[in-house]
Amino acid sequence: MDRLWAPWRARYFKIKKIKGCIFCACRKPQKNDYLVFKTKYSLAILNIYPYNNGHLLVAPLRHVADISQLKECESLDLLKSLSRAKRLLDQVLKPQGYNIGINLSRPAGAGITGHLHIHIVPRWIGDANFMTVVHDTRVISQSLDKLHKLLKNARSK
Repeated sequence: MDRLWAPWRARYFKIKKIKGCIFCACRKPQKNDYLVFKTKYSLAILNIYPYNNGHLLVAPLRHVADISQLKECESLDLLKSLSRAKRLLDQVLKPQGYNIGINLSRPAGAGITGHLHIHIVPRWIGDANFMTVVHDTRVISQSLDKLHKLLKNARSK
């Protein structure tokens, strides 16, 4: 993959590495965890290695690897959190569509295999431009800090 020179992003490489599970670490909010919101049974955070601007991860608070391990109250809360995350993205970024999905296990594409999570990726016509298609490079148009602030300050309807 080619790289696009973006020196302002260098500070993301200095983000303190979390020991253990990133989702479990977010149960107790810290300064740079990019937590958007937390409910009784789930949370939503910004993906710090996004596929597209606004890429969120929605996960249960309990550390489970598979959707079949969720209790009914956790499943319902997770789906409500996914809907809330989508409404926030609708309000703040106004995307034209979404990719929403769960990757269960490494062969299915999961980068984090031990803690179930749902990807919600905003999409726009033309967001997979020549940089991605020809050069295998993504251009993310907004900083995580700015987006995090916008999402935290927005009220989902």
